[in-house]
Amino acid sequence: MNARPITNELLSAWSEDYSGSRERRLATLALSKADARAAAYSVGDSFAMARNFSVEIQTLPVTNQRRSGRCWLFAATNVLRERIAKKLNLEKFELSQSYLAFWDKFERANWFLESIIDTAHLPTSDRTVQFILTTGVHDGGQWEMFANIVRKYGVVPKDVYGETFQSSDTGSMNFILNRNLKADAVRLRGMIAAGAADDEVQAEKNAMLDRIYGFLASCYTEPPKVFDFEYVDKDKKYHVDRALTPVSFFEKYIGDLLDRTVSIINAPTEDKPFGKTYTIRYLGNVAGGNDVVHLNLDMAQFKAAIIRQLQDGKVVWFGSDVGKFGEREKGIWDDRSYDLSLLSGLDLDISKADGLDYWFSAMDHAMVLTGVNLVDGRPTRWKIENSWGDESGDDGYYVCSDSWFDQYVYQAAVEREYLGDAARLAEQPPVELDPWDPMGTLAN
Repeated sequence: MNARPITNELLSAWSEDYSGSRERRLATLALSKADARAAAYSVGDSFAMARNFSVEIQTLPVTNQRRSGRCWLFAATNVLRERIAKKLNLEKFELSQSYLAFWDKFERANWFLESIIDTAHLPTSDRTVQFILTTGVHDGGQWEMFANIVRKYGVVPKDVYGETFQSSDTGSMNFILNRNLKADAVRLRGMIAAGAADDEVQAEKNAMLDRIYGFLASCYTEPPKVFDFEYVDKDKKYHVDRALTPVSFFEKYIGDLLDRTVSIINAPTEDKPFGKTYTIRYLGNVAGGNDVVHLNLDMAQFKAAIIRQLQDGKVVWFGSDVGKFGEREKGIWDDRSYDLSLLSGLDLDISKADGLDYWFSAMDHAMVLTGVNLVDGRPTRWKIENSWGDESGDDGYYVCSDSWFDQYVYQAAVEREYLGDAARLAEQPPVELDPWDPMGTLAN
């Protein structure tokens, strides 16, 4: 590389520019005693984030994922619990996120080991192998990964299978599990390199999974196989439904909802034309389950489907980048409430497509949309149910501006009937994307 150095002449000129700038000296005062984002916050612009919505669904109290990355499971179970609570006339109810997390981690350990076996012919310096090894097994996930777990293992109420320290604070558990998986990867790749037969490799893999099952059961306790579903409705009447399995509970109280739901994305990049479906290589959890498939829609179609579902009284699971333009205490996400360009003097303008291509932005959190404010049929702000407890925002509920939605919301899970003419597009064979594509980051 023929790199050009910074010269003393350039440094002198830039120093003079700084010294002669009133704006830079004012910014220095602000930045010397405050966080940059806090200093750039515009309280006047934030007033537009009033919590009034023309379409609003009254939902159950917020949940709390605590020190874990289980947002996708909390958001998904919050969608399901609303259907159950409405059917049974409940004012308080939660499904067990820990139950699903146990099976997701166990299935994903198998997925990881199968991926290691599948790529054993490649060197460890290969980008795909590096991605598999770096990703390992963590807390995140996609909507279809949630659906795969529920279809196979069902779901249970939270009072049947609650939280443990490890389920609520997953850092150490994940560290131990991933260190073990790295050691297992070394063992499996070594066996395959030495010419071991497939049945020998699978037998060794199953012995590894036996140990992993025991470790996870120690962290979570072993999941229930049969349970009684007890609840008290809004009229204070006690009910019990006995001898249910997790799968029979799912079939009885949730039905075919998951099969009627489609993952839609808004990814306006050149490699993903709108109107096509996409899947991501090596992204998944349940071997033999459904592939993670996204239908890419332009923002008008994307919003229209979500709004139709909200107008029909049904909340919507969605994925976004919450690290941008957020005020946690007030519970606001709004790019217009911050003027980072004025404060910094830097060029911070980047489009949604460029943000994806240049790895400035990607999905990192899943939540639930519970309302929208429409003016002349157009959205101005959106109501969000988060899973960070009730101590931030408005008792745990947040609001985002429509401009923030345009820029930083990437995915939603919408029932097929609300897709309109786009529903037929969901049936196309998907285009396969690289494992590191940003549309898979919520699971990494």
